[in-house]
Amino acid sequence: MRISLDWLKTLIPTDKSAAEIGALLTGSGLEVESAEELESIPGGLRGVVLGTVLTCERHPDADKLSLTTVDVGDGTPRQIVCGAPNVAAGQRVVVALEGATLYPASGEPFKIKKSKIRGAASEGMICAEDEIGLGQSHAGIMVLDTELPNGTPAAGYFGLGSDTVYEIGLTPNRADAASHYGVARELRALLRQPCHLPDVSGFVAPASAEKNIKVTIEDTEAAPRYAGLLLENVQVGPSPEWLQRRLHSIGLSPINNVVDVTNFVLHELGQPLHAFDADQITGGQIRVKRAEAGEKFVTLDGVERSLKAEDLVIADANGAPMALAGVFGGKTSGVSESTTRVFLESAYFGPAAVRRTSQTHNLKTDASFRFERGTDLNMVLVALKRAALLLQEVAGATVAAPIVDEYPAPVQPATVRLRLPRVERLVGQYIAPERIRQILTDLDIEITEENPDAGDQDTWTLTVPPHKVDVTREADVIEEILRIYGYNNVALRPNNSASFLAKFPNPDPEVTRVKITSLLSGQGFSEILTNSLTNSLYFEKEGETNNSLVRILNYNSVDLNVMRPTLLHSGLEIIRHNLNRRQRDLKLYEFGKTYTQNENGKYQERNKLVIYLTGNAAGETWQQKSEKAAFHDLAGAVQQVLAALGFGGAASQPVQHEYLAGGLTLLVHNQPLAQFGAVSASVLKRMDVTQPVWYAELDWDALSKKYKPTLVARELSKFPEVRRDLSIVVDAAVTFDQLQQIARRTEKKLLQSINVFDVYAGDNLGAGKKSYSVSFTLQDFSQTLSEQAIDQVMQKLIQQFEKQAGALIRK
Repeated sequence: MRISLDWLKTLIPTDKSAAEIGALLTGSGLEVESAEELESIPGGLRGVVLGTVLTCERHPDADKLSLTTVDVGDGTPRQIVCGAPNVAAGQRVVVALEGATLYPASGEPFKIKKSKIRGAASEGMICAEDEIGLGQSHAGIMVLDTELPNGTPAAGYFGLGSDTVYEIGLTPNRADAASHYGVARELRALLRQPCHLPDVSGFVAPASAEKNIKVTIEDTEAAPRYAGLLLENVQVGPSPEWLQRRLHSIGLSPINNVVDVTNFVLHELGQPLHAFDADQITGGQIRVKRAEAGEKFVTLDGVERSLKAEDLVIADANGAPMALAGVFGGKTSGVSESTTRVFLESAYFGPAAVRRTSQTHNLKTDASFRFERGTDLNMVLVALKRAALLLQEVAGATVAAPIVDEYPAPVQPATVRLRLPRVERLVGQYIAPERIRQILTDLDIEITEENPDAGDQDTWTLTVPPHKVDVTREADVIEEILRIYGYNNVALRPNNSASFLAKFPNPDPEVTRVKITSLLSGQGFSEILTNSLTNSLYFEKEGETNNSLVRILNYNSVDLNVMRPTLLHSGLEIIRHNLNRRQRDLKLYEFGKTYTQNENGKYQERNKLVIYLTGNAAGETWQQKSEKAAFHDLAGAVQQVLAALGFGGAASQPVQHEYLAGGLTLLVHNQPLAQFGAVSASVLKRMDVTQPVWYAELDWDALSKKYKPTLVARELSKFPEVRRDLSIVVDAAVTFDQLQQIARRTEKKLLQSINVFDVYAGDNLGAGKKSYSVSFTLQDFSQTLSEQAIDQVMQKLIQQFEKQAGALIRK
């Protein structure tokens, strides 16, 4: 976004230099990526001053030349040879001094040098207007009528001061600064001096609405406010030089005075405008509506576009589109050289509606840029009046009717609660309440109430203006305070510490749950949500009563007469439903509660995480055949959940679960955290599930309670790790978990990881025997392991395997 400093100073007068203003804006978050100096004419008339002709005589060797002396204000009159016929003593003139470079209206630039002309010394040049680029006349030198002293820079006399144009990297959240007035508001807070809107007090409209264009908003959500103004006697033509210069300074090309005024106001106030040829508005009515799907519309660039039903359009009485709302105008309804009646549009369009249309049709305009980020609802009428006054000035327009302002449901400003101690906590430094109050006032944020609750001291209720579209929370307000207070004013502590990294607050249970949800969903599992009510027959044998069930007294259905004591059966109902519809490969999980009552009649609720696997673990591809889900697929998912919660080293034992036909129970500090295995055939038969199901049940209450995030940081080891393998023959009843525990107890320093990569049982080993092929990874973080140290560790491991597990090490 380009901002002209000269233009900016019409809204907030300041004597700060361009560099100082650039530094202030960058420090507040409006980063100045570059600053370019622009000159009204090339060279800026540097080295050109006002002077007085003291004497004027005919050149002794040339009839058409004059020999003059000129006072240029430095106490040393210059002798200058001049060829202009109108030069005379006593004239106030424009003098180019030695060393000045002139840029004439035609031809190449040239530098003024001390020279001799027909034998007479000449120490400068008395200038005509074309010689300094101010016009085309070369009839004679410029003769001025001024009391300014000799030596005054000519640029100052002609009002040709240079301008600085900033290129600001505007972030998406700073829609409030997407204009010169928006930047002026920012400087008001930074400089603590007033800025002002352009004066629109001179706007007058007739009382009669007889000629007016009727406006109807058919989608008030996408267009909360729409205003318009009818102008007559408009003379479309080139813009005056000042307006063209303003547009050129920010990189825009002038088109005609009407379009140029709408562009000028957009960049001055941040409010997009659109000008319609009023004679092209069929039926004298504007309808703000959604487009008909598939209808054709030709935009200003001559491209025919097929509209979507989601596109918001400005249509005439017949519903024919005249513009894509907030994005681009239509070819037939735009202003042309023959236009004499103009309807000016100033509206607020919803960001979502404009963004959707802009993306769909790949149209990016200055208007859509602002509407997508949010414009100021309160600027709608100010911009309309400003444009009307300018068109009266530059196009001879007259206001033909009062302003139409359709605003059916005025939007209320946001209300935010600010706690002053919270400001200090987030900023990291105390800021006096008086300074905070001043900053908020300068940002147009009103303090409507202080300490609204008796027990809530140092709390303010704030009303945020509509142009602060990104300020909706307390943290946003504090960010605004810090921007103006200055990031550089926040002092660093003498000693910075990172000890806080070692300790975390108790984790938010919901955040922990989302973490595991993302983990399982990322592995291809789908989350399900089942009914807490279920059928008591799932848990009771015929003629027996299960006293642990929580029964519903006034149930509506015998199928839903108890609270579920486990999530298994409700999940099996989901699996059955999918199997009956040929969905056989399922990976599911659910967070839910179970309900039981103990022998004393007290009710108990437990939070569980359950996982289901059935069918194929992965689909068939050209690279590999599909494989049925197995125990280790389920075990891997469970272990990843536990590892994510910091329970990677859980011990295991055979499962003892009423509904599982074998599996494992994982324990941490002897407390069961997870049980998983194959659902028993009797349960599957009762639930009418026709294929095997793997099921895991995790105690979510225990996991959440024990989960304490920790951060351990250490330097990456500079020394290599070493792998050694053993083939260990043991009794068939010995598990790998037992071998792993023996190894961990035997070597606690160097042993980093253990992995089994093969299991074999066969006649070669003998009856009741099996062989584990196990890899051991060893590493010392302080030195490179020697062969002797490695052999010592492996010998200790072998001895303990033989002693504690009765193992035979195969050589």
